[in-house]
Amino acid sequence: MLAKIYQPSPSAMTSGRGQSKHWVLEFIGERSGEIDPLTGTQRSTNMHSQLDLKFETLEEAVAYAKAKNIPHQVIQPQKVKRIPRSYADNFAFDRKLPWTH
Repeated sequence: MLAKIYQPSPSAMTSGRGQSKHWVLEFIGERSGEIDPLTGTQRSTNMHSQLDLKFETLEEAVAYAKAKNIPHQVIQPQKVKRIPRSYADNFAFDRKLPWTH
């Protein structure tokens, strides 16, 4: 069973960066399973699909995968270029971008 190691992106609903500091080892497997006739939800006997292991650094996650002989793939995060601005810049006289409304 293949595992992917990645750094989760922060939620689009917040501007905080708190949840993007750690690395996650997530098992990738077949999503097939049977549908529970009582609840209508999909169930599986594969416990690995329910696990997400969190690590402080990428090296710790890779070392864990190698120690447990787990084939893994590392997905590097894309860095976002953030432009620091203040709220007052929206009303500047020499604003570079015109208002759209």
